[in-house]
Amino acid sequence: MEMKKKMMRMMRISKGNLLKSWLICGVVGLVVMLGSVVWLANSSSFNSPMRILVDTDVDTDDIFALLYLLKQPSSLFHLQGITINGNGWSDAGHAVNHLYDMLFMMGRDDIPVGVGGDGGISPNATISTNLGGYLPLIDQGVSTAGQCRYRQAIPVGGRLNANTNFGLRKHFLPQGKRRYIPMKQPTAQQVMKDAISAGPTVVFLMGAHTNLAIFLLSNPHLKKNIKHVYAMGGAIREICSESADKSHGKTCNNIGNLWPPNTNPYAEFNIFGDPFAAYTVLHSGIPVTLVPLDATSTIPVNKEVFLAFEQRQNTYEAKYCFQSLKMAHDTWPSSGFFEIYSMWDSFMVGVALSQMYNLHRGGGNNAFSKMEYLNITIVTSNKPYGISDGSNPLVDGHLLPTLGFQMNGVHSGHVQTGMLDPFCLASTGKGKCQDGYTKESDGSESVQVLVAVEAKSTIDTNSSIDKAFYISFLDVLNSPRQTGRFDFRAQFPNYREVLYRPKFGKRLLGKPVIFDMDMSTGDFLTLLYLLKTPIEIINLKGIIISPNGWATAATIDVVYDVLHMMGRDDISVGLGDVFAIGEAHPLYPPIGDCKYTKAIPLGSGGLLDSDTLYGFARDLPRSPRRYTAENSVKFGAFRDTDHPELRQMSTLDVWKDVVQSLNLDAKITVLTNGPLTNLAKIIQHKAISARIEEVYITGGHLNYGVDKGNLFTIPSNEYSEFNFFLDPIAADLVFSSGLNITLIPLNVQRRVSSFHKILRKLKLRNRTPEAWLSRRLLYRLYDLKQKHHQYHHVDMFLGEVLGAVSLAGKHLNLKQTFSFKPLKVISNGGESKVGQTIIDEKKGKWVRVLESIEPLAFYEDIANALADEKQTAVIASFES
Repeated sequence: MEMKKKMMRMMRISKGNLLKSWLICGVVGLVVMLGSVVWLANSSSFNSPMRILVDTDVDTDDIFALLYLLKQPSSLFHLQGITINGNGWSDAGHAVNHLYDMLFMMGRDDIPVGVGGDGGISPNATISTNLGGYLPLIDQGVSTAGQCRYRQAIPVGGRLNANTNFGLRKHFLPQGKRRYIPMKQPTAQQVMKDAISAGPTVVFLMGAHTNLAIFLLSNPHLKKNIKHVYAMGGAIREICSESADKSHGKTCNNIGNLWPPNTNPYAEFNIFGDPFAAYTVLHSGIPVTLVPLDATSTIPVNKEVFLAFEQRQNTYEAKYCFQSLKMAHDTWPSSGFFEIYSMWDSFMVGVALSQMYNLHRGGGNNAFSKMEYLNITIVTSNKPYGISDGSNPLVDGHLLPTLGFQMNGVHSGHVQTGMLDPFCLASTGKGKCQDGYTKESDGSESVQVLVAVEAKSTIDTNSSIDKAFYISFLDVLNSPRQTGRFDFRAQFPNYREVLYRPKFGKRLLGKPVIFDMDMSTGDFLTLLYLLKTPIEIINLKGIIISPNGWATAATIDVVYDVLHMMGRDDISVGLGDVFAIGEAHPLYPPIGDCKYTKAIPLGSGGLLDSDTLYGFARDLPRSPRRYTAENSVKFGAFRDTDHPELRQMSTLDVWKDVVQSLNLDAKITVLTNGPLTNLAKIIQHKAISARIEEVYITGGHLNYGVDKGNLFTIPSNEYSEFNFFLDPIAADLVFSSGLNITLIPLNVQRRVSSFHKILRKLKLRNRTPEAWLSRRLLYRLYDLKQKHHQYHHVDMFLGEVLGAVSLAGKHLNLKQTFSFKPLKVISNGGESKVGQTIIDEKKGKWVRVLESIEPLAFYEDIANALADEKQTAVIASFES
């Protein structure tokens, strides 16, 4: 508890702290008189509305800052497009559908949304036209797979809550027709180019500056159309306050808000997300207005604002905002919510619109903030400059630096490699790296920027709200003008949150099974197969999720929807660790490295598609169960939320739940289709591991010399398989545990990876909703593989069903053959070796290995199972 208190005292909170995803919507009044500024609903002085493009990382605060823009009179401001920053506080697949639903609620399906792109930067610094912005400029290679040197500072719980908006997104927002569809989704660069090339445009930046920097580097001829950039981010000066103990005078925090600050106490998250991109934007010659932590720290949400908001929820958008604010309050990890929680991006939008309006009318006074011109720069590397230590790929190994950065100047020093970078650690405990620092400077590197320095107080002495911005915020959010049309329940008034729990009566139940999945496409096909296998053979009792694989943690909602469709809401679902063993920060576990998950593409064929089930997730019926941030003191939370009974289960919760439902002598079979992180954590509890009968592991690769592994994003590692590479230490622990293991290796999976053959079988037996869904999904993967190189690998997902088929063993013609081999998983030795499975007569553990299976029987078995009208879907689709 003392550590938590110390943490909250030291942190400068903005859109980047541990709980940045707990940000409320912020909006600025257009019909309010504040000082000398009068916001007019219809001003004749505007010959045409000011064009705005928003680049956002779609956390909660950004969503409601966007809602503010959507409520502006079209005669004043017009939102031209929204682009998603994919290396910030949310993940691209969840973010794009979140935006589509929000825009649908507001009746604005006309606004284009851009996300991603699968281009790269070649070794000679050629930038692809469709570069996606998933990675910071310094780490961008030729694909969308890569390092997380800056993003690793974002707490994983913050990303989960941003992707789901605490679980409120699916609970509240309606669902429209627009959705992410592979290779048909407009890219971020496409939407930027369309908007900016059409005329003078103002750009709002609510995350890292990667997308805009890429645009400026790729389209220098269009820079003249960007009239101004407004950005929330940066931290310039220490925030000091009078100490309660007068003898100590003033107390000051770190300048930035990274936590822990033992490597970098200067940076703020949005700028730290891509310092080289921020430098490019700042030094582009385009006028910039910055709203840093210096200003946002002066506008905390106090009790009066909270209570006023609670009493004013007159629109759907106001309700959505307040529910988010309340969840932020209820899940805040200390008692200091009202002193610490601020509006970050929303305040920036308010400052920007006031500035735009007044500048247009020939004035300079801002209604919501005191403004000051400062000379600043963005620190991108650390002294001494001109070194080559492997930390700076923009300079290291090049005769000339790439992307126009200086060879021996301010860009050529050590670049922070992560939150445990030894170069940045100092013996005093205060880090010495300044990457991402918005530093005051009078030298040649400085640029004059208009900076918000302090929120203005209200002039209404009778108001209980002390800041001018908050009065306007509540007025506009609750305005009936351009309001939201409906929420989900108003859109579907006949919808009922019904849980389907099957009754098996006196049927003899089969072996109890727990399925450990990482939510890849193959895992969802496997899940359907398990649910269709007769209950007398497989009794699926629980599902545990590995969110360090082919989908992000928020994709657990798709698992809930599949179970709901199949009438199996009785099956427990738990969420496991996001980090592979050893990858979490040793002092602050919410953050950590991506040493292994960096191998998974962030764009097409990777997380973008997995998180959306290749566009089909929105066809599934909406389950009453979903991820939620609800929690209780009983499980370690600071306070109870309103519905602690809805708390998301963990891996151990599911295991205990399943064990309690069985007889004392019953044992459990585990099927794993992802990294072995969850299982490695489970077997550390001997009482738990004693209940494991056997483990079927779909993963590993044995057939050296004949074919290689499937780790296509790391060419130096020729013989590893993804599931084992994603957590090699866990795989080694499991193999060394003495468990009764059956291995389904990659070489056998490849023999049953024919889209053509399984699609032909499904076409002949397409009788159930689940068969129809599976056929459409598989056909989409097949079509993408045929047409686009980004999808060359997707046939490997079909082979993942083999573990379940082998476990069930119900088809008479499968002709499975097994052998026993002494196996060991390499868990150290560099990325070119880890994850490889070797035969080791001395140190290996004896494992049963599937050697062969009849492919035609495999396809026949899957098709028959999916088409069987027993144990079929109880609700066919979202439309149903």
